[in-house]
This record gives sequence, structure tokens and C-alpha cells, in this order.
Amino acid sequence: MEKVLPIVLTIGIFIVGILSIPLGSVPIPLEYIFNPEKAPEYMRIIIFNLRLPRIAMAVLIGMMLSSSGAVVQTVFQNPLADPYIIGIAASATFGAVIAFVFGMPDFMYGIIAFITCLMSTLMIFKMAKKGNKVNVATLLIVGIAVSSFLGAFTSFAMYMIGEDSFKITMWMMGYLGNATWKRVIFILIPLIFSVCYFYSKRNQLDALLSGDEEAHSLGVDVNRLKIKILTVSALIVAFSVAFSGMIGFVGLIIPHTIRMVVGPSNTKMLPSTILAGGFFLLICDTFGRIVLAPVEVPIGVITAFFGAPFFLYLALRNKRRDF
Repeated sequence: MEKVLPIVLTIGIFIVGILSIPLGSVPIPLEYIFNPEKAPEYMRIIIFNLRLPRIAMAVLIGMMLSSSGAVVQTVFQNPLADPYIIGIAASATFGAVIAFVFGMPDFMYGIIAFITCLMSTLMIFKMAKKGNKVNVATLLIVGIAVSSFLGAFTSFAMYMIGEDSFKITMWMMGYLGNATWKRVIFILIPLIFSVCYFYSKRNQLDALLSGDEEAHSLGVDVNRLKIKILTVSALIVAFSVAFSGMIGFVGLIIPHTIRMVVGPSNTKMLPSTILAGGFFLLICDTFGRIVLAPVEVPIGVITAFFGAPFFLYLALRNKRRDF
């Protein structure tokens, strides 16, 4: 199954991507998709400048969030450790809002978000760690505290911005309508780097599944590995938040689902998780564009519909295991 699944997901992304091009507030006949030279000028602009960049960004952001969720769960050795739940994404949001307030160029959104995200990630990791283990309850409490604290600053910044605050409000709910080819390139670079890095560390990540002591006995520098993994994870979370806003639960749903299908090994899980994240977010974005067309439902709302019940399921299942 682990050999077939990546192929199926790749085909699924291709098919859904093509079928989603005609859908939206301005319907486009399917014949123009395969023969764009016959389409009116405004439809070609919609196809190549609006729809295709948005489809590409949905896939890439989904890949970022799912891969980040997979490695963060491995580092913390808990399926509830999603970057959005434990407060990492809130710090990236804070950094991106700072960049917006000071009128910085697009690429600085990701850089400033990365700086604040990295500081928060390492702080959360240090506070939640007790000995060689990470306390899950402490992790969630610290994550909620960090999210609330930085959320207050974000809200204050929105208040000070005034009339333009609606742009941040829409963005914070998860929004891909501002996708451009330039932004696609901005997020493609950290995505390629992070995926290559995570896959190169797949054997060491597998060693962590047996526990820190076992991984250390196998020659893994556990603390150094975790810090490096969390740093790269913070990088892709920062860039995804900077250009798409708060899209929660992708890093929770996808890795856990794929893990149930192909097993816990990162060698088998990571490729399928990355592709499944892109496929899932593309479906969610397409659904958000058509369900109340011509009004768009923010993609963060769509993922929350799936993610919130899934999170409760995981929490209750873990609770039963504790007794």
C-alpha cells in the first residue's frame, strides 16, 4: 500500500487541480481549460493569473503543513502535537502582522514570521521538556498560553491599523485568494529545502519513535536533532502562515491518517504525508470556493470543520489509554 499510495495521491492532485480550474465566482467552460487560446482575454487572465497560482499555492501550503505536523509529532512523540495547537503558528502570525504593519515587501513576511516562530518554538520545547521526555499536558498549556499572549498583540496591531484591519481578519481565517506566481516561488524554496532535510533525517526520526534513550544508544544526538528539526519546521510553518494565514489542523489530520495506513516509519510515511497534505488542502480550498459561490468560505474554516472533531477523537482516545 505504501508504494501505491504516493502514485494515487499524485494522480488525485492532478485530477482535482484540473477540475477546480473552471470552478469559482466566474465559471469557465471546460473546453477553455484544454484550449486556452480560444478563451476570451479575461478568462485567460483568470486561468493563468488567478486560478493556477491559487491551486499551486494550496498544494504547496498543504505539503508544508502536513510535513511539519509529521516531524513535530515525532519530535514530541505525541499525535496531538500539531504546530497550530501548540502555539507555533500563532507566533508566525505575530511576525507576519509586524511585517504588514511596517509595510515590508512580501519576502520579509516569511523571514520576520520565521524569526518569531523559531523563538517561540524553542521556548515551547524547553518549557514542555521534563528530563528526556516532553510532558503533553505542559505542552498544550504552554501552547495555549503562547497563542493567547501573542494573539493579544496581533489583535492590538489590527486595532491600530484601522480601516485595513479587514485584510488581516480575512487572512487570519486562512485565505489563498491573494496567490501569485511570485508568492508560489517564495514558498517553493523553503518547501524543497525542508522536505529534502526531513527525508535525509528519516532514519534518525525513526529512531526517536523508540524513545530518546534508545535513539541515543543508536548514536543519535537527540537534543541536537530535535532542535534542528524544530528549526526547519518553524521555517515552513512561518512561510505558510505568512502567505496563507491560519490554516489549522492539516498537520494534525494528515500525518495521523497516513500513519494508520502505512505505519509509523518516516521512510514510508513522509512521502505520502506530504502528497496527502497537498491533496487535502486543494480539496478544501476548492470546496470553499464553490459551496457558497460567489462568496468564498475561508479555507481555515473548512479545515477546522474536519480538524476539530478529529482532535477531540485523538484526545479522547489518548485519555482512554491512560486508564
